[in-house]
Amino acid sequence: MAKMKNLLSKLFSKLPGVQQEPAEAKPEVPRLKMIFFIVDWNRVKIISSVLEEEEVRFYFVTKGKGTASSEILDLLGIGASDKAVIICLEQAVMSSILLKEARKKLGFHSPGAGIAFTVPLSGINSPVLRVFKQSVNKNEKIADESRSTGPAPEGRNMGDQFTNDLIVSVVNHGYSDELMNTAREAGASGGTVLNARGQAHDGTVKFLGISVQEEKEIILILASREKKVPIMRAVSEAHGLNSKAQGIIYSLPVDNVLGLSFG
Repeated sequence: MAKMKNLLSKLFSKLPGVQQEPAEAKPEVPRLKMIFFIVDWNRVKIISSVLEEEEVRFYFVTKGKGTASSEILDLLGIGASDKAVIICLEQAVMSSILLKEARKKLGFHSPGAGIAFTVPLSGINSPVLRVFKQSVNKNEKIADESRSTGPAPEGRNMGDQFTNDLIVSVVNHGYSDELMNTAREAGASGGTVLNARGQAHDGTVKFLGISVQEEKEIILILASREKKVPIMRAVSEAHGLNSKAQGIIYSLPVDNVLGLSFG
């Protein structure tokens, strides 16, 4: 009986004048981005307040050290001081809103409030993706309303044009200054250093029977695309795996860059 019912249903659905029930719409797969904010450590609460107000679900804060030369200190706010590196995950349609709000709040504090940029994601685990699928339409509406109230703040390569790259170098502890000197000679303006621990597949390093995690430094350098190759080549030759620094160097495309100030 059930088979007959299904057969009749398919038959009538193909007859002219018979309206078919629309299929249940599946949530659109959102485009996601990692958004980086690098600001003075004493301004981390300002960025956190922006992310909380915009209900950003996933963000992480770590402490780093700025290494920029003094000439660009006022321009980018990346000097030789403690820095907050805030990394958040959000839909692409929300990235311009977060950048605009952060710039608005930080812009009143100093002419060089920091820098922000976004990196597109190519994949993520499905439970996190499902969280974003639930708010696709809501975030699209928020983004549309934001566009209608005014343009996004001016910045470099707004609009998914990959003209900048984030160069990431992972070296043994104590070699970040040497690496930055090499990078500057090759055209880098500055960078930010993060402390980390390395973990090899063989496990922890043992010294006098005590397990020790090998300390690492992660150096983040934002560079224009034309400077990327010379910087990476110079860093790799001087501080690569065959050197004492044992560096691993790679780059990520950056599609939005914004100075967080009105100056």
